[in-house]
Amino acid sequence: MIKKSFQFQLVFVCILFGPYLSAQETGLDLMPVPKQVEIGQGQFILIKDFSISLTGNYHQRLAHEATRFLRRLDQKTALFFTQHKVSGELPGAELIISVERPGEVRLHEDESYQLRIDAESIELKAQTDIGAIRGLETLLQLVGVSNGQSIFPVLTIHDSPRFHWRGLMLDVARHFMPMDVLYRTLDAMAAVKLNVLHLHLVDDQGFRFPTKAFPELLELSTDGQYYTREDLDEIIAYAHQRGIRVIPEIDVPGHATAILVAFPELGSKDTTYTLERFSGIFDPTLDPTNDAVYDFLDELFSEVAEVFPDPYFHIGGDENLGRHWNENEKIQAFMKANNLATNHDLQTYFNIRIQKILNKYGKHTMGWDEIMTPEMPKSAIIHSWRGNWEGMVAKQTLYDAARAGYETVLSNGYYLDLMMPASQHYLVDPAPAEMDLTDAERSRILGGEMCMWSELVIPETIDSRLWPRAAAVAERLWSPEEIRDVQDMYRRLSIISLQLEQLGLKHISSRNAILRKLAKSRDIEPLKVLVEVVEPMKGYTRNTNGTLYTTFSPFMLWADAATADATVARVFNEDVGRYLSGKLEASQLRTQLDVWSNNHKKVLPIIKRSPALSEIESLSENLSKAAAIGLEAIGLIESGGKPSSGWVSRSQQVLEEARENGGRTELQMISGIAMLVDELKGL
Repeated sequence: MIKKSFQFQLVFVCILFGPYLSAQETGLDLMPVPKQVEIGQGQFILIKDFSISLTGNYHQRLAHEATRFLRRLDQKTALFFTQHKVSGELPGAELIISVERPGEVRLHEDESYQLRIDAESIELKAQTDIGAIRGLETLLQLVGVSNGQSIFPVLTIHDSPRFHWRGLMLDVARHFMPMDVLYRTLDAMAAVKLNVLHLHLVDDQGFRFPTKAFPELLELSTDGQYYTREDLDEIIAYAHQRGIRVIPEIDVPGHATAILVAFPELGSKDTTYTLERFSGIFDPTLDPTNDAVYDFLDELFSEVAEVFPDPYFHIGGDENLGRHWNENEKIQAFMKANNLATNHDLQTYFNIRIQKILNKYGKHTMGWDEIMTPEMPKSAIIHSWRGNWEGMVAKQTLYDAARAGYETVLSNGYYLDLMMPASQHYLVDPAPAEMDLTDAERSRILGGEMCMWSELVIPETIDSRLWPRAAAVAERLWSPEEIRDVQDMYRRLSIISLQLEQLGLKHISSRNAILRKLAKSRDIEPLKVLVEVVEPMKGYTRNTNGTLYTTFSPFMLWADAATADATVARVFNEDVGRYLSGKLEASQLRTQLDVWSNNHKKVLPIIKRSPALSEIESLSENLSKAAAIGLEAIGLIESGGKPSSGWVSRSQQVLEEARENGGRTELQMISGIAMLVDELKGL
């Protein structure tokens, strides 16, 4: 028996995550938070001879993933493990993985697992090898250090996902994402227990599917950037190895410019089509009255169905304004003859014909919520992206679909390309307890799917737009509903962010690369001070009306170095609240404000040698001005002094002006400084 540690008495405290304890109170840094944890006393000490054994009936992917786990654990601990490969049963192994049956990479597969760690051994049990793979990711997050040794804490976990559909939609049409992006995205998805990769393959700006039947599409509608059959086979196999489904989207009948560039005769308007270079909603639309359209889609869909084994096929169906339909006399006559009163009715006619084609290839139809009409068969999945929401109360179309008998998936509230902070996405719940739904209706809400539309995203920046925020949404889709402590989410998110970097993600390193490019120098520290307190303009305001940028615009600019969560600014704002409530010394705020106050004079020489940075001069100056006001306010608060006549109003005016964007970014520490100024009002 290999000695692990001195003996001790096991004492377990049961933690059922609910309204009583936050994740922080467990002392664990897991994300997603497991369903149930029992924390014990003591630890399992990792040593060089640590080994893994597999038992039961499992898919061969488990041996591969267990070996990958071992290598990643070795990277974390630097123990140079003796075992190099996990291949089956190994007598005397410290980690025993037991599986009941091979898992299938499909909707509703069992992903539950139980993990028990004591001082001498670790046991991971699961119904399927996919559940065991999820458990291995939890185990890897549990690695800690005690007395100079790498350890696992003694505990027991019972875990299973709250929702079966935990996805990420990646738009590879507007900006093509090469294979290395897809590989590292899948690794990161697996690390936080996401299980669906949705590839948006076709849009007005590009066609990325490797069709053999229609080579014109690859010649005219791709700018030379598309996946080969071998590429997609590899990605699907790579995803399946991690228990992740891959579903395709061919967006029809709107967003059809790329198709109509090659086949204008399928369009609703007799015109010449060119690939779209801007962003927005455009008029080119397939003609639903033309039988040749269905022949074309039948042949195209047969190819897509052959490549993608998943039974779900996304047909898009969104944002068709029908302008070209309105202008076409033949289409209008068809609508009249077939009692189709509206363009929505015509699109339903189109969708039903498309669904029959997909049924022929054994596929279930999925589409954005515009496809939901009374005539649409209930076998379709409704992908909800529209509707108003406040806090965690979500999306009317989602609930309409569930009540109407459709299975449905939520994306509204999970659009990561809008550059909202992680906290905003985190509090959006697909099926909150207070929502008035029957059990049957609630069961039809399959889960959620983040969206990363790529109008403003390129391979060099996509990681910083996805991660680590995607981990927060992954927790919302996996963990119990009661796990919603935003402060603790941010604490754990900073830890998981570093762990994700170890998978090869560039969400941290890409910022410095962009700043070095802009500065034309390695001297970027003053720029880092500034970029850490700004966030890109939210929603679609950075690219108003979709006309500021084209597909080929540079996307390695100042705004691309900024991230959706300006952590330094957020922490400062929180510190101001603690200071004003007597829980923080003024010196800590002064230190930060001094750095900001003096930063502009350091930024100016960098701007002078880099014209691309001229757009941030006022932004940098505003940071220094605001910081100076903050220092003056603290001085007055600490001394009990009274501000001079008009000081409060003048300061508020300066702070209001400082909220204006610079370089398409906005300062995020203004609210904290405004709180300091407000403290002096009325004196």
